[in-house]
Amino acid sequence: MKKVLLVLFAALITLAACGRPSSGGDGGSEEGSKETYTISLAHLVSEDQSSHIAAESFKKKLEEESDGQLKVELHPNGELYPSDREAIEAVQQGNIQMTIPAVASISSFNEDFMVFDLPFLFESYEQAYKVLDGEIGQGLLDDLSEQNIKGLVFAENGFRHLSNNKGPVESLEDIQGLKMRTLESAVHTATFNALGMNASPFAFGELYTALQQGTYDAMEAPVSLFYTNKFYEVQDYLTLTGHVYAPTALLMNNDFYKGLPKDLQDLVMEASEEYRTEQRELAQKQDSEFLEELKAEGMEVNEPSEELIKSFKEEVQSVYDEFEDDIGKDLLEKVQKAVE
Repeated sequence: MKKVLLVLFAALITLAACGRPSSGGDGGSEEGSKETYTISLAHLVSEDQSSHIAAESFKKKLEEESDGQLKVELHPNGELYPSDREAIEAVQQGNIQMTIPAVASISSFNEDFMVFDLPFLFESYEQAYKVLDGEIGQGLLDDLSEQNIKGLVFAENGFRHLSNNKGPVESLEDIQGLKMRTLESAVHTATFNALGMNASPFAFGELYTALQQGTYDAMEAPVSLFYTNKFYEVQDYLTLTGHVYAPTALLMNNDFYKGLPKDLQDLVMEASEEYRTEQRELAQKQDSEFLEELKAEGMEVNEPSEELIKSFKEEVQSVYDEFEDDIGKDLLEKVQKAVE
């Protein structure tokens, strides 16, 4: 009997050891090792666009300076989700840990972000950075915690421009009735409808094919996306309207962020701020380089006249009035005052 009891006791000890959670979390198993955390980061742009290149630096910093506690898996080209909205939902639900959407898509989750979709709100990068990196921008990022999203920093896609495959845009009449693809933003869609176009939102990951098949005549995007996604193959004319400055945002699942040890939270924030600086610098450099490449590929690029931009601004003023209540008059006035 004593021998049987000893055997049972030994078995219980073994079972207890096997059932004890390892200090390695999802990756470590060695006695005394620190817990590890895997970050899946999904986004829509290609590997040679500034957002992905800066994300590679972000990955390297987190993995090296966390001594392997953080592992980052990058998923570019919309390989996990074809739209920003779906990627944001996946972060919100904890199916992935991070994404880098166009801020226009965040307005589906928090209407205050619509303020950045308003046409001709910013005239320079400096104006945009003053708002995004200041109290207003930080307040909006913090508000995302209500959707279980940790807003880390704003980065950028840059100023957006108008393209089409019908002809050069020299007057409002040249765009009347064109089938226009917009971001998943009610403000963007209303803007181009106000200009007389037939505008509707459509997933970015499927846009090339839609343009190729004639589902849309026109689109708008930053210079870098026209080049890296080869839209010059399905769009012949580019007009440098700069109608919207388009930020992106580095987002993380809030529960995941709060579950990190304090030192790793600090590292994530530090890496995010470095990501912002690198990505913005590279984005502006790419805009200049890629514009010349677009011309070399045969895309006709034209600078709009002051008269054309003035007529655009007059036509879209109604959009400010339409969305003032959704955005909030106070927030809109704060942003406008900040850029004066």
